Amino acid sequence: MPRRHIHVTGAAEDLRAALRALRTRMDVPAGFPPAVLAEAEAAAASPRLPDHDATDIPLFTIDPPGSRDLDQAIHLARRPGGGYRVHYAIADVAAFVTPGGAVDKEAHRRVETLYFPDEKIPLHPPVLSEGAASLLPDHTAPALLWRFDLDADGAQVAVDVRRARVRSRLRLDYAGAQQLIDAGTAEEPLALLKTVGTLREALEVERGGVSLNLPDQEVVQTGDSYTLVYHAPNAVDGWNEQISLLAGMAAADLMIGAGIGILRTLGAAQDGVEKLRRSAKALEIDWPHHMSYAELIRSLDPAVPRHAAFLLDATGLFRKAAYIHFKDGTLPDPHVHSAIADEYTSCTAPLRRLVDRYVGELCLAAVDGQAPPAWVKDALTNLPADMDKGRGKEVDRESMNVVEAALLKDRVGQVFDGFVIDVRDSTKKNGVVHLKDPAVVGTVKSPQGLLEEGTRVKAKLTKAEPAAPDRDKVLFKHVPE
Repeated sequence: MPRRHIHVTGAAEDLRAALRALRTRMDVPAGFPPAVLAEAEAAAASPRLPDHDATDIPLFTIDPPGSRDLDQAIHLARRPGGGYRVHYAIADVAAFVTPGGAVDKEAHRRVETLYFPDEKIPLHPPVLSEGAASLLPDHTAPALLWRFDLDADGAQVAVDVRRARVRSRLRLDYAGAQQLIDAGTAEEPLALLKTVGTLREALEVERGGVSLNLPDQEVVQTGDSYTLVYHAPNAVDGWNEQISLLAGMAAADLMIGAGIGILRTLGAAQDGVEKLRRSAKALEIDWPHHMSYAELIRSLDPAVPRHAAFLLDATGLFRKAAYIHFKDGTLPDPHVHSAIADEYTSCTAPLRRLVDRYVGELCLAAVDGQAPPAWVKDALTNLPADMDKGRGKEVDRESMNVVEAALLKDRVGQVFDGFVIDVRDSTKKNGVVHLKDPAVVGTVKSPQGLLEEGTRVKAKLTKAEPAAPDRDKVLFKHVPE
């Protein structure tokens, strides 16, 4: 599921205190047990390095500024006969993690890295995730090295994956990469990211898929008040994401061909689309009935706050995405991810997501024509349930509740224009309102039972408490006109 990226800058001490309280209530791990740290230290000092040496490939990384848990490194080149070759290195976490060991058991308990607006709670100890296993520049590391051969239109014609030693040469952030490309000063491997990324975006449109171009959200403090600023992503974010999608679709194909694996699936979500139509109306976004969801998403500009708010609402369609395993060649139903419009799996972030380590092993076995390792097959049946224990969605939702309460805490008693996007019970007394400005969502109560989905309302803010222990940190009362 696409993630909301919310950041807190400046002092914002009361907001940070509310987020610390949230982590306490959620019982989020504060650190790693001593046995896990000791095993991670030993593994970092003595990883299982593969024989194949690919350190001659001048890979580079593109990540948010300051990131150290670098899962992916990339290199692009033109093929002599036409088309393109993409090398895509994915951190080889299995080179450091012993199945059934302390680090492995802790990873199964955590499932994924959790991102709060002010800090992250990592899946693996930093000595691995931000050190030995990370694809940091000028550091030789074990990786799963994918090779994609693409034709002149960007379509895949061949794929390979193997274990290799790799060495990234250059660490870029998204803004810096975009500047180099726009200025025409990028070296060819980076310049080709635009070429290949644009071709892959065109293929996505052709197959009926859609990518959410999500903005970052920054909470800015001015005095005792807060504002929420949207930062539109650069085009390079989308091009880089297309390489990740390419790997995820190729990995799914390899596992399907081998008859064993785990897929990320998403069925059609018509109910969710109807709710999004109400959000679009609330935000005064024109969505003609003849226009598809995918066409609308591609027409929006994340630099426009109303559009940015809608794109973040649209992540709700991905909440029903599921991991489903299969064996003996029998595919699950559904087995396609409807937003991607193809078979797909997660495989590009093993430092931050448990399932990716297993997918990597399944793909290596498929390419070699071998059965997956026993530890992979033994875990496969329970892996979807393990991933369901992940708390990333809950963290995003609860963090946003805290942030929205902070934005509104000085405006209790004010009346806002809103739009009812959901009615929660038959009494029509409880629902969800989407404000136009600021573009936040909150619980609304109507003592008269007058709430109707899809209608404009006046909503009086009665509560905005970032540190409230309950989920409803923001509450409105319907004011009949």
